[in-house]
Amino acid sequence: MSQPSSASSPSLFLSLIGVNIMVFMATLDMSIVNVALPSLAKQLNTDFATVQWVILSYVLVVASLLLLVSRLGDMRGKKRIFSVGLGVFTVGSLLCGLAPNVEWLIAFRALQGVGAAMSQALGIAIVTEIAPPFRRGRAIGIVGATVAMGLALGPALGGLIIEFVGWRWIFLINVPVGILAQWIIARHMPALPPTRADQRFDIPGALLAAITLAAYSMGMTLGQKHGFDTYQVLGLLTLAAFGLTAFIAVERRVAQPMIDLNLFRDPLFSLNLIMSVLVFIALSGGFIMPFFLQLAQGRPPSEVGLLMMLIPLSMGLTALFSGALSDRFGPRGLSLLGLIILAGGCLAVSTLTLDSTWKEFALRVIPIGLGVGLFQTPNNSAIMGAAPREQLGVASGLLNYSRVFGQSTGLPLVGAIFTLFVVSTTTEPVRTDFTAVSPEALLAGITGAYLIQALCILVAAGLGVAAWIIDCRRTRFLNSRRSGFTDDEKLKRIYGEWPRPRR
Repeated sequence: MSQPSSASSPSLFLSLIGVNIMVFMATLDMSIVNVALPSLAKQLNTDFATVQWVILSYVLVVASLLLLVSRLGDMRGKKRIFSVGLGVFTVGSLLCGLAPNVEWLIAFRALQGVGAAMSQALGIAIVTEIAPPFRRGRAIGIVGATVAMGLALGPALGGLIIEFVGWRWIFLINVPVGILAQWIIARHMPALPPTRADQRFDIPGALLAAITLAAYSMGMTLGQKHGFDTYQVLGLLTLAAFGLTAFIAVERRVAQPMIDLNLFRDPLFSLNLIMSVLVFIALSGGFIMPFFLQLAQGRPPSEVGLLMMLIPLSMGLTALFSGALSDRFGPRGLSLLGLIILAGGCLAVSTLTLDSTWKEFALRVIPIGLGVGLFQTPNNSAIMGAAPREQLGVASGLLNYSRVFGQSTGLPLVGAIFTLFVVSTTTEPVRTDFTAVSPEALLAGITGAYLIQALCILVAAGLGVAAWIIDCRRTRFLNSRRSGFTDDEKLKRIYGEWPRPRR
């Protein structure tokens, strides 16, 4: 995979800036809105249950469209789809800032989600295609650092904007930045045409994928609020299960599927995706930490916000140089080292006490950010490097959806684990009000939840060892000149089929 000939070094640099501006806006917009919910509920004269759909409408649209627009990018050109998505996101931001009531704001957030899906799904694919192979890890690392910066700056910047200029500027600030990014991309990004002109769009597969992902995401989201034993949630998750089964059946039969299932025959591709899901399941547990810091230790919200920035800041710091290290030494050892550090961080957090100082807290959580930053960039680079060029958009979409799937699964899972450990030390009912339980019960919840998260990461580390062994076998065998096999036969042997060598 080589850099397009039309992209000079300055144009490559500016193209990467344009992509990262969009990634930063989409990430920042999510974390800023989380902070704005109380203000939105008050100023738009609505209740908390309704105002939550300002976030949910955005998240559900992104989750439903990620794979669909990824395939469109491979078929119609990644730059074209990315630019349209950036335009839709910018217009949606303007409309959100002008929304007269909460109903219109929810609708415009869904429109903004369409634009975010079109651009987020293709960001890493574009970086992979325009960056030369020896700089791919570094370029993807910058994207990872950008995501971390958006997550870290969102709460602080959102609080300042709400306090001094009002909630509408949370969205309106995207408009001039989006116009700048659009100008950079139009002027400096190479065309990135599709590698094959005869591709067809898999309409049945696209519809089934959208229905399945939407049903799963909504079911997991509503399950957190109403429980997983309600008919509504069980119906949505059942629909998602049937949709997945039908999707796989359709994709096996169509000539040009939306997702080529042969991608998953490569064990390295599959193992890397599973590791990414497990990491995001564990990482999603960060939402329980403010309960411990604020309710058990009695820290003020401003201090809690600063402490919660430690993980994304350390993650962004590591992601900046882990990509360059991946280019030089390969992704396997670095990603495995990142998982080990991440597991150590989760184990360290499980040893917190009610008297732990902010320094002791920082020493425990910073390894979590360092581990994620060290793992994510090499792992993303390995996934994208294993995908065929004509499937880069789909691979990028799957990579993004591993994050969405991990988070939507991890939030209710970690929440349930936290609740069970809290309840095990108190007589309160399962659906307890955590403001009414003892600090010791909250500490027990943190301890138990992070022990389980460490176990989840250790499973991912085991998969990382398996991937490293497979990669070493593949490289050593394919470089062998005395095997007597053709290249196809070598690959078959690595996958477990053992043809006889030629004489």
